[in-house]
Amino acid sequence: MWEIVRAGGPLMWPIILCSITAAAIILERLWTLQDKRVLPRELPQRVWHLIETNQVNDKVIAALEQNSPLGRLLATGLANRHRPREILMERLEDTGRHVVHELERFLNTLGTIAGVSPLLGLLGTVTGIIRSFNAIEAGGMGDPRALSGGIAEALICTVAGLCVAIPSLIFYRYLRGRVDGIVVEMEKQAIRMADALEAARGNERGERGVSSAPAPAAA
Repeated sequence: MWEIVRAGGPLMWPIILCSITAAAIILERLWTLQDKRVLPRELPQRVWHLIETNQVNDKVIAALEQNSPLGRLLATGLANRHRPREILMERLEDTGRHVVHELERFLNTLGTIAGVSPLLGLLGTVTGIIRSFNAIEAGGMGDPRALSGGIAEALICTVAGLCVAIPSLIFYRYLRGRVDGIVVEMEKQAIRMADALEAARGNERGERGVSSAPAPAAA
């Protein structure tokens, strides 16, 4: 393995660095973007139950905010539950943008690696060919060993760059699609929360109206 790296020339080192970085990003994002960490299935039902039973308080909101990205979004809705629907949706959208930014963390870096790695391999190919031509100029075509170093550098760098770029691009597309799916689900939950809070406010106003109505006079 070490001989292959040496034969690939100096550009093998940035390609290896790209491969290590890409692997770290892929593993970290696969771990972070799990459903149980981002979109806990039981969480929305728990929140709707709290709204219906009027058990929402600051302690519940603080705990919900630390639960997950979806919990952070729902906590924002609960914190602004007494505001008009337009302001509530604005607060949810603001929080949603911050949550999406965190979900997309490192993905731009992964996409950059997917684009740069084949270019590094191509650059290694060019430097290897230049090295071969220099060998030809120095010793002619009579000794094949004079050309082998440059040809090996060209081929190894090309293969290494592609081996890093292909899986990086595949996982970049997959993780980007995963984030898009999470965003769509969060948008659905945000709308459901706004509807639930509006319904709860309507029920509360109805109960107040019934309780404040005068009792009928005795016959």
